[in-house]
Amino acid sequence: MALYSYQAISKDGKKIKGNIDASSIGNAKDQLLKKGLYITNINLMSEASQLPWYKRLFEKKVSIKDKILFTKQLSVLLKSGVPLLQALELLTEQFEGRMKSIIVSLKDGIKEGQSLADGLKKYPKVFDNIYVQLVRAGEATGKLEIILERLTSYIERKQEIQKKIRSALSYPITQLVLIGLVVIFLLTNVLPQIAQTFNQRGGKLPGPTRVVMAISDAIRNYYLIWIGLIVTFIFAFRYWKSTPSGGRIIDSIKLRLPLIGYFSKTNAVVQFSRTLGMLVESGVNLSEALDIVVNIIDNKVLASQLKEARDKIIKEGKIAQFLKETKIFPPIAIYLINTGEQTGELGFMLLTVAQNYEVELSDLTDNLTKKIEPLMIVIMALVVGSIIIAMVLPLVQMNQLISGL
Repeated sequence: MALYSYQAISKDGKKIKGNIDASSIGNAKDQLLKKGLYITNINLMSEASQLPWYKRLFEKKVSIKDKILFTKQLSVLLKSGVPLLQALELLTEQFEGRMKSIIVSLKDGIKEGQSLADGLKKYPKVFDNIYVQLVRAGEATGKLEIILERLTSYIERKQEIQKKIRSALSYPITQLVLIGLVVIFLLTNVLPQIAQTFNQRGGKLPGPTRVVMAISDAIRNYYLIWIGLIVTFIFAFRYWKSTPSGGRIIDSIKLRLPLIGYFSKTNAVVQFSRTLGMLVESGVNLSEALDIVVNIIDNKVLASQLKEARDKIIKEGKIAQFLKETKIFPPIAIYLINTGEQTGELGFMLLTVAQNYEVELSDLTDNLTKKIEPLMIVIMALVVGSIIIAMVLPLVQMNQLISGL
């Protein structure tokens, strides 16, 4: 049984709102009609929407793991000959929370004659456009179980790359935070005590120590202002980055940076080739597939270049030629895509390109992690070492004063 919210008009013309338990949306309508109500709107209530607002804040969203599990299990059940409706019924018992509510909604929609793709389309935050279009192609060609299997592999590979990228970035971020904490501790606790002791002895602080002490005083005396400025800067930067012009400038800068620029282009090649290859092999027409693909590229500058190429490709149908003009795709990738066009194996060749550069991207991420580690050690040594020198200089000078007495 599921809970549905409805709006209806009674026989005497009064507007009524309420909830009703029913096995399907059709069953809910039948119950309301028997009560003499004219239905104006009826929707499945998710389990989250049934909770109080303060509990909804902590309601767990659908995770990538749940999405992969749902896709994989549905593919296995369909391959085993289980009908779609029955497969969804079985999957309802395997999930909890938001995912369970979505599956119930999909099941009810199919009972009402709705396609699976149309049901998935109602949840764009869980199932993106690529997912929906591939499922639609699978339903149209009768190869839904094969499409779902490919989707599982696609999502798993995408998650694996994202994990590697996060892993590569987490180390330097952790090191920078650690450096910051050590520096703040030295500046606000250790150095002031040394300076105070030195001043009491009547000595004059060395130049480097005075500079570091000025920074220490600024942090200790105006820390609330500094915190406010940092928080304001972060929010202002994030807002500016979210604007079209700001996002484009940031992405343009990324492309000019030696390592990050290469990384961004290689990632765009993988995203474009993998997604377009899957869509073409699944029977989605090229024009529609290109419309979907150009909207998933992370970098706005590269996405704009690919959109221009898309318009030319749709008019003239020469994919390799116009992709070459973007200067994003390496020569080998262009050669393979051109070969795919000539032999009628475009989908296969695009997936081959994606696989090759996915391996390169993975190797690049691993090498980046190895190179960053010694760099962060050098940065830590320079920053912390400079402060330690500023701390040691007064001690050395104090020792000389004592020796001279």
